[in-house]
Amino acid sequence: MSKADLEIALVQTDLAWQDPERNRAHFADLLTRARGADLIVLPEMFTTGFSMESAELAEDVGGTSTAWMLRQAQALDAVVTGSLIIRAGDGRHYNRLLWARPDGSLAHYDKRHLFRMAGEHKHYTAGDRQALFEVNGWRVRPLICYDLRFPVWSRDPYDTDLLVYTANWPAARRQHWNRLLPARAIENLCYVAAVNRVGTDGKGHPYSGDSQVLDFQGDALLAAEAGDGVFRTRLSAEGLAAYRERFPAYQDADPFTFG
Repeated sequence: MSKADLEIALVQTDLAWQDPERNRAHFADLLTRARGADLIVLPEMFTTGFSMESAELAEDVGGTSTAWMLRQAQALDAVVTGSLIIRAGDGRHYNRLLWARPDGSLAHYDKRHLFRMAGEHKHYTAGDRQALFEVNGWRVRPLICYDLRFPVWSRDPYDTDLLVYTANWPAARRQHWNRLLPARAIENLCYVAAVNRVGTDGKGHPYSGDSQVLDFQGDALLAAEAGDGVFRTRLSAEGLAAYRERFPAYQDADPFTFG
C-alpha cells in the first residue's frame, strides 16, 4: 500500500537570546498557523539560540520544554521537532533534537558534528549514532546544522525519504547552506527540508533564514528567504517513488560502515 503525501511546516523566526520561556510563548503563537501539517520543524536550539552556556541553560530529559513540545504535538496532531540543550542522566550536555509525537511518545537525535569554530565541542558531547524516524509511513532522518557539511553522515543507508536539517546557520556562510542542501537532496535521491532562523543572536551574529524544502533533484519546492513565520508545502510520495524507479542511482552506491 502506497503512503500518502506529507504536509510539512517550517517555522523560521527570530529567537530571544537565552530566554526559553519567551521563545516557547512565541512559538506557541506561531504553531497555531501550522495546524493541519503532519510534521512541524523548529530551528536548532529554538529555546535559547546557539548558546555555549550549556551548564546554565540545559534542561533535564522530560523537562519544561520537552513537556511543551509533547503538548504542542498532541494539540496539533502532528510531529513537532527541533533541538534544544539537554542535560542527560550522566551529567553530559547535548544539542539534542527531540521528535515529539502526538501520541505522547518521544525520540531523539544528538548532534554528531559539533561546531568547533564556536567552541561547541568544549561544551557539548557529540552524538554517536544516526537516527531514522517515521511519520505517516515516511522515513525521516534528522540532522543538525554543522552535520550538513559531512556527506557521509548525511548519506542514505536506510532508504530515507526525507532529510531534515534544523539549524542556526549564520548569514556569513549562507552561500554554503544554499549550495550544500541541494547536493544532499541529489546524492541521496530524497526530499530535504531545512529550517534556519532569522535575526541577530546575543553574540551579534546575523542570520539570513533561507529555510527551504527541496525535491529529489535539488529543486526548490519552498523558499522562505528572509521571511519570519510558518512556511508550508506538501511532499509527493508518488513523485519520489517514480523518480527512484526511473533513476535508481542508489543501486550503484558504495557500501560503508561507521567505525
